[in-house]
Amino acid sequence: MCLSAVYSLNGNDKKLIQENVAGVRMENGKLILINILGVKTEIDAEIDCIDLMENVITVKTPSAR
Repeated sequence: MCLSAVYSLNGNDKKLIQENVAGVRMENGKLILINILGVKTEIDAEIDCIDLMENVITVKTPSAR
């Protein structure tokens, strides 16, 4: 099973938002992150990069755009 970590980027700063992310979807203009236990985290961000080899998803929040 491949789970990812989601980080927000602000310049060179990388902040962990959620680990063990099993799914990501857009809903009403927000990113919904769903972890392995089914817990949902809603964030106002857009996807910057998905690295499937490293299991890392980076997003940009409105303050970093």
